[in-house]
Amino acid sequence: MIIIVNSRERVWSEMESFTFVNFHNLSFVIGCTDSFITSLRTGEPVPGAKSGSELGRLAAGELCEYLGGSRRSFDLPLAPVRGEFAGKVRDALLDIPYGSTASYGELARAVGNPRAARAVGQSVGSNPIWIFVPCHRVIRSDGSPGGYAGGIGMKKLLLELERKYRNV
Repeated sequence: MIIIVNSRERVWSEMESFTFVNFHNLSFVIGCTDSFITSLRTGEPVPGAKSGSELGRLAAGELCEYLGGSRRSFDLPLAPVRGEFAGKVRDALLDIPYGSTASYGELARAVGNPRAARAVGQSVGSNPIWIFVPCHRVIRSDGSPGGYAGGIGMKKLLLELERKYRNV
């Protein structure tokens, strides 16, 4: 089965199940195997796909807590990334504190390669679990939001949500 996600083709494994989440008119579909969270997308459930798993239900609960302002980070097993550089970028993303932002250049310095801002941007842009690994916290050096796998409107909403609940 092939599904279009953010204008990129992705082949879903038969091993994946999908959990639908609706939180205050925001709809998400969480993809996971029995062991890892593998994807996140906005929209309706995937027709004909295997539905929900225990891990998917746990992820849905944590996502709702985050969107409601009572969760700052996630305690979920995330699908492994391919490549050492992508792993360093993921680690750097996970280190950006709730309610804070970092530029692509700052992330490049954090992964030990100050000239790699574009490569960092590509790695951030290919993050399939874009709330669980908080790439919405990465902005351009001029302070503008830049792109986002979940869409610019979603990025702004998540940044505002974190500003709102940062000191609660």
